Amino acid sequence: MKIRENRTFAQVEVGETAQLTRLCTIDDLYAFASASGNHNPLHLAGYDGDGDGRPEAVAPALWPAGLIAAVLGNILPGAGTQTRRVNLSFHVPVIAGDELTAGVTVVEKLSDGDLRCAAEVRRVSDNALILSGEVQVTPPAKHMAFDSVEVPGLIVQRHRHFDALIAKAEPLEPMPTAVVAPEEPNALGGALLGHSKSIITPILVGDPEKIAAAAAALEADLSGIEVIEATSHEVAAHKAVDLVVEGRAQTLMKGHLHTDVLLHAVLRRERGLRTSRRLSHVFVMDVPGFSRPIMVTDAAVNIAPDLETKADIVQNAIRLAQSIGIETPKVGVLSAVETINPHMQSSVDAALLSKMAERGQITGGMVDGPLAMDNAVDLNAARTKGITSQVAGSADILVAPNIEAGNMVAKQLTYMSHAEAAGIVVGAAAPIILTSRADDDASRLASCAVAALHAQANKGKIHG
Repeated sequence: MKIRENRTFAQVEVGETAQLTRLCTIDDLYAFASASGNHNPLHLAGYDGDGDGRPEAVAPALWPAGLIAAVLGNILPGAGTQTRRVNLSFHVPVIAGDELTAGVTVVEKLSDGDLRCAAEVRRVSDNALILSGEVQVTPPAKHMAFDSVEVPGLIVQRHRHFDALIAKAEPLEPMPTAVVAPEEPNALGGALLGHSKSIITPILVGDPEKIAAAAAALEADLSGIEVIEATSHEVAAHKAVDLVVEGRAQTLMKGHLHTDVLLHAVLRRERGLRTSRRLSHVFVMDVPGFSRPIMVTDAAVNIAPDLETKADIVQNAIRLAQSIGIETPKVGVLSAVETINPHMQSSVDAALLSKMAERGQITGGMVDGPLAMDNAVDLNAARTKGITSQVAGSADILVAPNIEAGNMVAKQLTYMSHAEAAGIVVGAAAPIILTSRADDDASRLASCAVAALHAQANKGKIHG
């Protein structure tokens, strides 16, 4: 909140009151734990901190007490106030999601120049008393006013969107997944992680000795997991595709082999996984501090897509977004500008894709372009440019003009914005989990979850 004009001892009157209202969020509790060093699991989401069988996310007592400090420091008496004594009683715990009102009333002006103030915090929903007591403060000696006080923004590096996707996938029946050449620890580890969460049932296709060595390196037990021998990566890819064609597997997962070897088998003319649409790659990205997951396409399959290919890329991404719960995805088609420039093909293609969506050639989502990156994801940037659009500033899907741009956007979000990325190839008759050796456990597990949700949503359909 903004700092207001402060009040000196002489200006303050007994009986004056001030208050503020604040929502307690899970991110607040993580920030408090980081700042205070209090990592009591009772105060963190996802942990059963008191052994009662359910996670709590109970705010530490000093978090609502901090709201009293905010009233005193920001409003009454305001900037320059120093706290001398605190006597508070805590009555009802605060849970993440509670909205609270903190209030201060000046009770007495003391002879030494201090103020004695009554303080309380109540829950907005039912007026329950959270804390009550008294605070003695020394008000500012000088009357001051501030236009603004700059405080650096904090982003909690928590991947809540992936947590939600994983939680959504876990109740589903484990998805039979043909894992191609999981012959080194990273490749095998992703499959086993998905298996441990009951999201996938892996069928390992490759060199049994190399798979066993990878398992040994991970100290993992492969008991009960089917292993199908393949003498080369090419053979492994074809055997894995056979499993999908025969209905024994619902999706593919890339292991330790080149992507083009796997896709060559997927696209074979006889008993392949071709559909009427081209294959394309989608990164589903969880960017800390961002209110929604962001999808980036295509960053791994189509190098320099023409308009027809871009239409398939957009349609594939819309279908995937719907599978993970975005009912009407908003698609921002990126260029370097937000107006059509005949000398910039990406801007022309973007405008044509937008018109194709208007005419029903692309369905299921709202498509707009050309949009520059800033006005695709930031509403203020879109308003500054005078762009009136249902997509601008709130895009769920970012469509890159080519593979270089898509790869750069995804890598920038990963390495500079601390995003996690789930990689999926869509447009085939089954989703393809495409993980990287650089992916961590969160990305691998989220990739399995996204593929499982997509397979479930499109069961019995051919469009991929």
